[in-house]
Amino acid sequence: MIELDPTDKEILRILQKDAGITHKQLSDQLYKSVATIHERVRRLKTLGYIKKTVAILDRRKIDRNLIAFSQVLLNDHAADTLRGFEEEVVKFPEVMECFQMTGSFDFILRIATRDMDAYHEFYRHKLATLPNITTVQSFFVLSETKSDTAYPI
Repeated sequence: MIELDPTDKEILRILQKDAGITHKQLSDQLYKSVATIHERVRRLKTLGYIKKTVAILDRRKIDRNLIAFSQVLLNDHAADTLRGFEEEVVKFPEVMECFQMTGSFDFILRIATRDMDAYHEFYRHKLATLPNITTVQSFFVLSETKSDTAYPI
């Protein structure tokens, strides 16, 4: 891994908060030329520090009012079973994140649906149809105190 200098780190800090900022605006903030900023951003992308640039939507405005965290326990822990579950669950548009975990459950999913009825449909007709699932335990978000996508650098 290449060591980042202070300018690279500041570029990453700024882009995490607003990826829509122009190279000109970045150059003004960092007192660097636009060409320098352009080259540094390109290099950070090439090196994989910047995986992609996205717009973060207000989920309520697109009718995704219910967030569930579902813990999933599989009945088998063979590599093929784990990989098969991952390959299938990521196909569901309701699944926003999937993490393999240590502890009592194998995976935790963050699921976004319109409402409880939509979650029930997702559960019955998608999640519960996957093979090797022993248990699914879901928790529903009542309020959101913090939701950040920026990592401290």
